Parts: sequence; C-alpha cells; structure tokens
Amino acid sequence: MIRSENLKFQYSSAKNELTFPTIHVDKNKHTLLLGESGSGKTTLLHLLGGLSAPTAGQVFIDSHDIYALSEEKRDLFRAKNMGFIFQDAHLLKNLTIEENIILAQYLAKVKQDRNAVITVLDKLQIKDKANSYPNQLSRGQLQRAAIARAVINHPKVLIADEPTAALDDTNTKYVMDLLMETAATFEVTLLIATHDTRIKSYFANTYQL
Repeated sequence: MIRSENLKFQYSSAKNELTFPTIHVDKNKHTLLLGESGSGKTTLLHLLGGLSAPTAGQVFIDSHDIYALSEEKRDLFRAKNMGFIFQDAHLLKNLTIEENIILAQYLAKVKQDRNAVITVLDKLQIKDKANSYPNQLSRGQLQRAAIARAVINHPKVLIADEPTAALDDTNTKYVMDLLMETAATFEVTLLIATHDTRIKSYFANTYQL
C-alpha cells in the first residue's frame, strides 16, 4: 500500500540531511514509527503522507508515485486516500461538527453527503453532536469528531502524529482502543508516529528511528 525508497529530507535551516529507512506498509498491517524527539519521525510521517516533499527519494501509494504528481493533484489524491489525526483536532470553530466533516468531502471533490456524515458520527457514538460547535464538545468527543472527519472519504490509510503523547495510561488505552476499533470498522490501515513506547504492543510492524 505504502512504500518508500531512498527518502531524504533537509530543512533549510539545518546543516545535516535526514536519511530514512525503506518503509513498507501493507493493507491492514498497522505500522508504528517510533523514535525520540528529533529523530525525524514526524518528518518521515509527513513525507509518507504527502505533506512535505522529500529532497530525494520516492513514495508510492498503491503504485502511485505521489511526488511525481503536481501539487494540486497530490492534494486531491491525499484528500481522497488519506485521513489525518493530529494532537489537536484542528476543527474550524465557526462550523458545526457536521459542517466540518462535510468540508472534508468538499475538499476531496466527492459528493457532499449528509447521510454519510451522520452514519460515521453514529458509528463513533457522537451522532447527537452533529449540530454542536467544537467548543461545546469534551476532549474525547473532539477526538471522535476529528476521527470522523479523517475517515469520511473512506481513506486507505489513517495517519496519526503523537495521538497519545500528553495522555495518562487510562486515556492512552482509550485512544488506542478507539483507533483500532475505527480501523476495523472502516477497513483502514493505521500509520502512527510517536515517541510513546506504551503503545508499541498494539503494532506488529514497527520502525525504530
């Protein structure tokens, strides 16, 4: 599903170039990029997710060389095939939860389907929050809303950056159980970057950076 070759990246302010191992993620083989702060795991996640172009190397998603695409086509490909979850939900505060998710459909240029949105929210047990605004939701509800937005376009892969970094053990288990349940429900493959070794047991495929 995802394969990288000879990936390198250099920040304009850095002297040294980051070199990454070959990554291979098969369908339904949930994968962890594990490393301490400064190891380059978030940079690698962004490269694999089409968010940052490498200085060298290639990333293939279902045989598509994503950095051979124009920026506009890559943005559209990413919107249709990849869902993203960050530490913060990044929901637009002036839109309802339903409107935030419909916006994701619009950006992917797919049919804006309210029934599909309600179905996803129902599966994630926040259907009753469809017409609420982000500031009216608890942290756990915001996480579910962000996941709903990430999976609405039926992506092939769900990418998360440090989803448990600031959580205690109880909430770490809650978030990981939710992500695994979501992956099974929506038939999506997880790709997570973190320094949190507590979640290593959830993954059979781990890259240590």
